[in-house]
Amino acid sequence: MARAGPLDLWNEWATQILVLLSLTLQVVLLFAGIRRRKASAVPRFLLWLAYLMADSTAIYAVGHLAISSAPREHQVVAFWAPFLLLHLGGPDSITAYALEDNQLWKRHFLTLVVQVLGAGYVLYKHVAGNGMLVTLAAVLMSAVGVVKYAERTWALRRANFSSIRRSLRDVPSNKHQHRYLQDHDGYCLRWDEDTEDESLLQRAHSLFNICKRGIVDSVIEMDSDTPDTETIHMIKELKKDSRSMWTVMEMELSLMYDILYTKADVIHTWTGYSIRAFSAPAIFASFLLFQFSGKDGNSRVDVVITYILLGGALTLEMASLLSALGSSWALAFLRTTRWSWLRHAVLCSGRWHRFRRAVLSLSRFARTMMGSSSHDCRRWADTMEQYNILHFCTAQVDSTTHLIDRMAKMLEFREWWERKHSWAKVVIPDVVRDRTKAMVSIEDLNTMGLLRKNWVEVGLGIDKHKDFLGKLGTFKGVDFHESILIWHIATDLFLTSSKQAKEDEARPIVEAIIAVSNYMMFLMAKRPYMLPGLPQNWLYERTCENLVQIWDEHHRESGSFSVFTQFTVLSKLFRYPDDPRYSRLEQRKELAGIILHKYEDKKSTFDARVPRLTYACQIASLLIKKEQEDETYSVGVLVDLWMGFLLYAANRCNRASHAKKLNSGGEFTTVVWLMIEHLYQISFSRKQGP
Repeated sequence: MARAGPLDLWNEWATQILVLLSLTLQVVLLFAGIRRRKASAVPRFLLWLAYLMADSTAIYAVGHLAISSAPREHQVVAFWAPFLLLHLGGPDSITAYALEDNQLWKRHFLTLVVQVLGAGYVLYKHVAGNGMLVTLAAVLMSAVGVVKYAERTWALRRANFSSIRRSLRDVPSNKHQHRYLQDHDGYCLRWDEDTEDESLLQRAHSLFNICKRGIVDSVIEMDSDTPDTETIHMIKELKKDSRSMWTVMEMELSLMYDILYTKADVIHTWTGYSIRAFSAPAIFASFLLFQFSGKDGNSRVDVVITYILLGGALTLEMASLLSALGSSWALAFLRTTRWSWLRHAVLCSGRWHRFRRAVLSLSRFARTMMGSSSHDCRRWADTMEQYNILHFCTAQVDSTTHLIDRMAKMLEFREWWERKHSWAKVVIPDVVRDRTKAMVSIEDLNTMGLLRKNWVEVGLGIDKHKDFLGKLGTFKGVDFHESILIWHIATDLFLTSSKQAKEDEARPIVEAIIAVSNYMMFLMAKRPYMLPGLPQNWLYERTCENLVQIWDEHHRESGSFSVFTQFTVLSKLFRYPDDPRYSRLEQRKELAGIILHKYEDKKSTFDARVPRLTYACQIASLLIKKEQEDETYSVGVLVDLWMGFLLYAANRCNRASHAKKLNSGGEFTTVVWLMIEHLYQISFSRKQGP
C-alpha cells in the first residue's frame, strides 16, 4: 500500500487542521497584553504572526467549508462554522495591532457580512443532518459568533481618532469620567500593598478625559468644558508628589492603550456587559446540547475536535467575562451608572472590591505560573533607552566591523545587532522626574497647551542663564534635530574635560545630563518619528561618517591599530551587551580630545564640511571657560538645557506618534507629554478665573 503524502494528508484533514489552528491562534492572542510593556523580540514576533494569521485562517476555513465535501462526509463539521465566526471576533485583549488598523473598520464590516453569509450557507446546507439538538446548538453559537464579530468591528470604529474626537465633542466631559472617592467614602480598596496602586488607578480613571482629549488634539472648549474644581484639586495634589504623578500618568496611558488596541471602549457599556452575560451561558448551553445529541455516523476525531472547540470557546468567554467584571473599567462604569440601586448593591457592600481582589490574585498566579513578572501591567518600566554617538563611532574601527554592520543591515537585523552592541537602558533618574515637573511653567503654555518657547529658551530662559544664552548666538537658530546632535557631542566633549563632573556632589546631576542626552540622541537616531519636525537622518549619518573618519585617521597616523587590536575589538563586538554608559570610555575620551584639539579654534579651524562638530567644539569650549569662572555653572546649564530638549520634544511631538508607540511599550516622552497636558488644565482654569 502506497504511503499517504503531505498533499493526501491535507486533502483528508484540511478542515480539522484549520479549525484547530484557528483556535490555537486565539489562545496566543489572549496574551497580547505583553505589548503594554517592552517585551522581547520573540514573543512580539509570535504575537504579530498570530495576529496576521488569525483572520486569514478563519476566513479560509469558512470558505473551505462552503465549497468542500467535508460537511457531507463528516456531518458534525458543519457545526464548526459558527466557531470560526467567534474566532473572527477575536479575544478582548486585542482588536488592532497597529494604530492604522482602526481605520480599516469598514473593511472589517464588509468581511463580517461576507463571512456571516458563508457560515450561514454552510449551516443551511449541512447542519440539519446532525439532528435538532445540534441545530439548536449551531444557532446559539452562530448568534454568539455574529455578535462578537460585530463587537470587534464596532470597537475598531470607536478607536478611530475621528470617532474619539466626535465622542468628546458630543458628550460633556463630566460624562467621560467618574468621580474620585476618598477612602472615607467606603469605595476604595483596603488591602495591604494594593491599596496605593488601586487608589492611584482610580485617579487615573478620573483624569482620563484629559488624556483622551490630548491624544486626538481636541482642545478644551471655553464654554462647555471648563475643568471642574475637583479635577484641578486632584492635579495639584499629584503635583506635590512626583512618584504618584508619574504613576498616574503611566496608568492613564495604559487606559489609552485599552481604548486604541483592545475592546475596552465597547466592553464596559451596558451592551458590552450584556453580550458577555449572554455569550458564556449560550456556549455552555451549546455544549450541553451537543453532549446530549446523537453522535452516530460521526468519527471519534471529529467529535473530540468539537469538544475542544466548545471547551476552548467556553474557557475564553469565561476569562473574558471575569476580566471585564473585575477590571477597573467596571468600577468607572458602576460609578457613573444611572441605576443607583446597582451602585449601592455592588460597591457600598464591597462585593465588587472582593471580586476584583480575587481576579487580581488569579491573574498574578497565572503570570507567575507562566514565568512572567507579577508587576502591575498598568505600570510602565521606569527606564529610558541610551545611545551615544561617540560610543558607536569608536567601535567602527576597521573594514571588518564595517562589513558586519553592512551584513546586519542587508539581512534586516541591524536594529537587533545595534540593540545588543550600541543601546542600553537606564532607570529614569529622580532628578529628571523632579525637574520635569518643576520646569514646566503654566505661563509658558499657549491656549492650545503648547510651549511658547523653543527648546533652548525652555531650558535656558531663566534669569541666571540669560548671559550664557546671549553668547550662544547662531547656535540657537539651528534645526531641532541638528541641535540635539550638536549639544549631544558638546556634552560629551565638556564632560570628559570637566572637573566638576567628576566630583561626588555633582554625580546625580551629571547622571541626569548623560541619561537625557543619550536618550534624546537615541530618539534622533532610532526613533525620529518621536521628535517634532521632519526627520533628519542624513545629519546623523553624515556626522557618524565624519567621526569614524577622524578616528580612523588618528589610528593610522599613530600606527596603533595592529592585528592584536583588531582581535581585541572583534572580541568586544561579540560580547554583549555593550553599554554606552560604561564601555569604551577611554576611547571616547580620546576621540573627544582629538575633536576638541582639531576644531576648538573657530577662526583658524572652522570646516564647513563638518559644521556640527565645529559648533559642538565651540559650545564645549564656552562651557569649559564658564566652569573656570564658576565651577557649578556649566553643569547647571547642561541639565537645564537637556530638560528643555526633553520637554519640547514631548510637547511638540505628533500625537499620533505618541499613540502608535503605546503598542510597543510606550515612550518616556509620552509620559512627559501627558504630564504637561495635565498642568495645562491648571493654566486653563486660571485663565478662566473664579
